Amino acid sequence: MLTAFVSACAVLKPAAPEVEDSFGHRVEGQTEDGRTTIAITPARDGVEYRLFDASYDNVTIRPAEVTAANRASGVAVEVLVKGSFPDSCSELHEVDQQRAGNLILVTLTMRRPQGGVCASVLRPYRYYVDLDGNYIPGSYSMKLNDVSHPFVVNTPVAN
Repeated sequence: MLTAFVSACAVLKPAAPEVEDSFGHRVEGQTEDGRTTIAITPARDGVEYRLFDASYDNVTIRPAEVTAANRASGVAVEVLVKGSFPDSCSELHEVDQQRAGNLILVTLTMRRPQGGVCASVLRPYRYYVDLDGNYIPGSYSMKLNDVSHPFVVNTPVAN
């Protein structure tokens, strides 16, 4: 019985992080879940837009790996935002960031042409945001469009 217990314990390993949770992993084009990776493009000249907070479904915050070499200087953090545009005309407009210590305020806005006729269709998207600055190990809170998303930059594990 002890052998069976030891054998079972040997199989239980910490799960590797999902690729989607891994810093630096970016998918171009359309993904298996039907989301298209997008970038913010400039607004068209001469078009009047209505601006509003971007809608999104979920957020994955992905800090780079902390090592002994970069622990004091901090690491980069990226955010994967998954959402859906509410119609055929809406698109991302801009991202604005402000940081005060361990609080990061991010505003992601969308635009829609005023007076435009747009088909009412959900268009799933994914968007990558690189947070400004470096982050040392500790707890943080990112507010995206006034919704709080806590995250931790872990201390490196000693070997």
